[in-house]
Amino acid sequence: MQTIVWFCGCKCTYLQIEVEIFMKNIRNIVLDYGNVLFDIDFPKLRQSFAALGIPDVDAFYGHRAQHALFDAFDKGIITAGQFRNELRNATNDSSLTDETIDAAWNSLLIGVRPGHHEFLSKLKTQYRTFLLSNNNEIHYQWIMDYLNREFGLTGNAGFFEKDYYSHLLRMRKPDEEIFKFVLDTHTLNPAETLFVDDSPQHIETANKLGLQAHLLNPGDTLPKLLDRLGYTG
Repeated sequence: MQTIVWFCGCKCTYLQIEVEIFMKNIRNIVLDYGNVLFDIDFPKLRQSFAALGIPDVDAFYGHRAQHALFDAFDKGIITAGQFRNELRNATNDSSLTDETIDAAWNSLLIGVRPGHHEFLSKLKTQYRTFLLSNNNEIHYQWIMDYLNREFGLTGNAGFFEKDYYSHLLRMRKPDEEIFKFVLDTHTLNPAETLFVDDSPQHIETANKLGLQAHLLNPGDTLPKLLDRLGYTG
């Protein structure tokens, strides 16, 4: 049973008051990219890896855990060429072409969620907004080409105060250092900073550092989540 109270001349519930106050205290929003703004299909990638001949795909690459190769690629520690060679080693197939490997690796990339560019443009007028994406050389190039081809954009920079990609920073989520870098570089108060991501391990680190972190679950969308948190647009 909900308790009805009067607040600012309006009849509402304590829950409504709580979410309205929450968003009024938010000054900054830091967003993940994959499965928050841009759809990612992990099962499709696992199928592509299996087709390449990678054994035990689920242990090799997953949403929550993966082979150290992918962490190194996300951090820009290894090049695209080295990454491809490691996949050839994993499949025990030296005949795999760069194009075949890239097509498999990029198969999980679907596209920007409908209406989200417009939503980001609106958010930017009301909050300090930032993109914090675990990315890599091959995916980054595919995404930049896609944004140019489909939207006439040179990248995501226009939607944020600053867009950050792990392979360019040589840091990745869920490590604390990448969160601290963004907070310190832009003098952000964690208590006033909303962080949205689809990975529980990233949310865990953000919460530990005092950010107002929220997990975006499958089937949910950023506009719906912010609406539940009290964003009125």
